[in-house]
Amino acid sequence: MIKRNITLLRWHNFFLDFRLYGPIALIYFAQVTGSWALGMAVFSIAALSNVLFEIPTGILSDFVGRKKTIILGSLASVFAISTYALANSFAILALGAIFEGLASSFFSGNNDALLYDTLKEQKKLGIFSDTLGKLSSMFQAGLGISALIGGFIAGYSLQLVMIASIVPQLICLFISFWFIEPKVHTDKISENIFSHLKESISAFRKSAKLRKLSLANILGYGIGETNHQFMPVFIALLWPIWALGIARSLAHLFAFIGFYFSGKIIKKFKPLKILFGQQILEKIIGLIFIGFPNILSPFMLSLNSLFFGIGTVANKTLLHKEFTDRQRATMDSLNSFAGSLFFALFAFTIGLIADNIGPTNALLICVVLSISVLLIYWNLFKKHS
Repeated sequence: MIKRNITLLRWHNFFLDFRLYGPIALIYFAQVTGSWALGMAVFSIAALSNVLFEIPTGILSDFVGRKKTIILGSLASVFAISTYALANSFAILALGAIFEGLASSFFSGNNDALLYDTLKEQKKLGIFSDTLGKLSSMFQAGLGISALIGGFIAGYSLQLVMIASIVPQLICLFISFWFIEPKVHTDKISENIFSHLKESISAFRKSAKLRKLSLANILGYGIGETNHQFMPVFIALLWPIWALGIARSLAHLFAFIGFYFSGKIIKKFKPLKILFGQQILEKIIGLIFIGFPNILSPFMLSLNSLFFGIGTVANKTLLHKEFTDRQRATMDSLNSFAGSLFFALFAFTIGLIADNIGPTNALLICVVLSISVLLIYWNLFKKHS
């Protein structure tokens, strides 16, 4: 029965990110609030909420189990999108953002740990990278298909797009009740919460490689997610608004391909080589096609999603090799905690910059600052390859 977790995760991932509002989220938020900075502030609040709940939900997953945690996350996601759809002020958007951050915190450490525990129970950890990549590709399939549909619906009504986005979250909630709890959690962890957290933090102190991987993951997430959320605003300067869904769908199509084949690519070239190469290619494409914008820029920038998919799985593969079994979800949540905190601060700052010097210059700043991630992977490649 434990095998069905893989199938359920596949469809849960698909419907969780079947978000029709993806291509127009920032435009919708800015329309409600009247400012790019306040629109980005919604993302920042979601990230700060994720920060607040990240470690408690990671510990919760290790203590009460993966299934109960994924059910709670699905409930929070339904409430978050419903609140966005009904919003007519920044305050209501902020409430939705709090619940979106809560939902993300339930999923972030828990779902990868659920996969790892499921494969470990089947004695199939050797296919973790390949399975994680294929499951993660379903996020991109959901995002890509929904972006294409949502972009056309947006031509009629932005709010209608938000309302329709509630249905896939209800499907996720239904799916979540059918997961099987891995046997590793049939016996509850006996130590207290604070000892569990202390042991998790101690593992980071003991491993320089884990600290570097985590720092690269944190910076890459904060800068990359800000870039991703602002990209439709940049594309809207080059393409009509109804075509934003096409641009976002292309990005998710390439990401789907990257995630789906990441396991085979990682097996051939090794994770650190892939991460270093990914960073170089992303910077070159970003500097050229944002620095010199033209009608081809949206298509060329979408190619970065191909490298993003492969790099994400490579990074997670290396991180999970360093995590301990007893604190796996908590350690993953500690990483997400720091990444969300950085994103919250960085996203709002970039929103303020865009209000003053424009979205294109703000995106260029993101690309330049992301060179720091490349330098960390270069250090890892030299010392730990």
